[in-house]
Amino acid sequence: MDVMLRLNVGMKSSQHSGVGTLSIGALAARFGLATHVLRHWEAMGLLHPGRDAGGRRRYGPDDVTRVATILILKEAGLGLTTIRSLSTTVDRATRQEILRPAAEELRTRIAAAQASLALIEGGLNCEHEEVTQCPNYQRLIAERTGS
Repeated sequence: MDVMLRLNVGMKSSQHSGVGTLSIGALAARFGLATHVLRHWEAMGLLHPGRDAGGRRRYGPDDVTRVATILILKEAGLGLTTIRSLSTTVDRATRQEILRPAAEELRTRIAAAQASLALIEGGLNCEHEEVTQCPNYQRLIAERTGS
């Protein structure tokens, strides 16, 4: 599955009177975030909210999409600096260069999680009273000790 990631954070929200836009509190509540998170993302250059006549932040549909995108990328394990780097490139080769280390790190974490799951499932399925008698346990110890 080939998924294209592009986060265009350079776009500014339209600066209108607030009709059809959200306040910082409303946007934060929509995603279950604290308002300081959105301010931090703005300081990092990930969000560019418009302002109303009183100077208050106003978030439009593009901002809602950007927040959802940032959250999805964070859930995928990417840090805000990496997300910002992705947001500034439209070049496929650069995007791949940014994502390659993240993919490798995720593969390593998945392998470690699979090994942990195998150990736990081995313990669940072992019929021995004493875990040290379990062949799966003994194999893991032998691998770890080089025996």
